[in-house]
Amino acid sequence: MAGFSELIKNFDKTREYVRDFFIYGCKVRSDFDKKSVRTYDDEKRRVESWMQDYMRYDDSIKGRHVSISVDSGHISENPLYNAYYSKSFTDNDIKLHFLLIDILQDGKIRTLRELTDTLNNEYEQLFDDQTVRNKLKEYAEEGIIVVQKRGKTMYYSLSPTRIDEYIQKYNGLSDAVKFFSEAPDFGVIGNSIMKAVGIRNDLFHIKHNYMIHSLEDILVPEILKAIDDKCSIIIKKFTWKKDEEPAEEIIIPMQILVSVQTGRRYIAGYVPKTRRFSTYRLDRIKFIKRNIVCTDYDRLRERYEVNIHRCFGVSFGDRRESGNVNAIKITFTVDEKKELYVIERLEREKRCAVVEKTGDGLYTLTADVFDPNEIMHWAKTFIGRIVSIDGGTEKIRLRFYNDIRRMYRMYGGEDDEHIQ
Repeated sequence: MAGFSELIKNFDKTREYVRDFFIYGCKVRSDFDKKSVRTYDDEKRRVESWMQDYMRYDDSIKGRHVSISVDSGHISENPLYNAYYSKSFTDNDIKLHFLLIDILQDGKIRTLRELTDTLNNEYEQLFDDQTVRNKLKEYAEEGIIVVQKRGKTMYYSLSPTRIDEYIQKYNGLSDAVKFFSEAPDFGVIGNSIMKAVGIRNDLFHIKHNYMIHSLEDILVPEILKAIDDKCSIIIKKFTWKKDEEPAEEIIIPMQILVSVQTGRRYIAGYVPKTRRFSTYRLDRIKFIKRNIVCTDYDRLRERYEVNIHRCFGVSFGDRRESGNVNAIKITFTVDEKKELYVIERLEREKRCAVVEKTGDGLYTLTADVFDPNEIMHWAKTFIGRIVSIDGGTEKIRLRFYNDIRRMYRMYGGEDDEHIQ
C-alpha cells in the first residue's frame, strides 16, 4: 500500500481541493464524493503541512469545517506559495539536477555526448541520451542552461546569470524582490528567488492582499503567451455538480482584468461560439490549453479596445458585437466647502464615466456602459448623497429603490425602531 506523501503530481487536482474545502470553507468531509474519504484525508494533511498555523476548525451539525484563516496584514509571506514547492520528482530528476550542475560548474561548454560520457565514467550513472537531452531542454527553457548551436552540434553550458550575484551587485534589488514577492500574478516567482538566495521579506506587509488568488498564478503565463502569439485557448471550468463533466470552451484571450474590489482576476476575450466578448473568472478555471493561431486576431483586438471602454467593471453585459450600450446618469449632492474629498473620489473612481458639476452642490456622473448594474454596486457606497438616478434599466432602478426602502425599514422605519 502506498504511503502518504506531501509531494503532489497533479497541481490542478490540489487547486480544486484547496479551493472547495479550505478557502471557501463551506464543505465538510462527508461532502467529498469524487474519490475515497482517504483521498480527502491525504489532501487535508497536505494543506495542513503547508499552512501550519493558518488552519481554522469549526464544528457544525454537518461535521467539522476546515478552512484557511489568514490576516494578510500581519504576515510577510503568502503561505499558499508552499503549494507550488510540493511537486513530486523521480530519482532520475533529482540525480540529473545535481550531477549536471556539478559537471557544468567549471564554466566549460560540452556536447550531449560529452555529458553522458562524464555521467557514466566519473559518476557511474548510466543515462540514455534522450533522458539527458530532455532534462537539458527543460533547463534551457528555465534559463539554467545556455544552448549554442555550432553546425549541427548543440553545446551546453551553465548560465552565467545568477540572482545572488545580482542582489549583491545592485543596491536595493533585494528590497524590490521583497516587495514584488507579494505582488499579484508573479509573486510566487519573487518568493522563489528569496528562497533561493536565503532572504526573507522583513519590510513589507500588505493590508488588503488577496492571497487566495495566488493559486491561479499557474494559469497566467499560458494566457499571456497565447495573447502574445495571437492564439486561441481551450478552457475547462470547475464543476458544481457531482457527476457533471464540464464542456471545454474556446476563447480568444485579449487581456487579464483585475477587480479592485475583490482582487479576482478574469480572462477577457472573444468567444467564437457566441460571437461576443465575455469574461471568465480565473478561480473557476480548472486548466487552460493552447489552441490554434487566430488569423483574425488584429481585427478582434481593435473591436475589444473599443468595447472595453464601455465596461465600468469586467462585465460586457448581454451585449452582442452589434448591440447597444445603456446610458445611465447618477446625481450626487456634495457640500463643496467641507467635502472636497468626495469630489476628488468621484473624479478618481469614475473610470469610463464623465463627472460634471450640474448645480450648486450637485455633481452628475454620466456613463454609456454595457452593464449599468456594475455602476450601481459602486454608487451604493455614496448612500445618502444620491439625489436621482436616470437611465440604465428599469430593473436596476427598482432594485436600488427597493434596497433603500428595506434599509429604511430596518434602520429608520417605525417597524424596527429597536434596531437603531
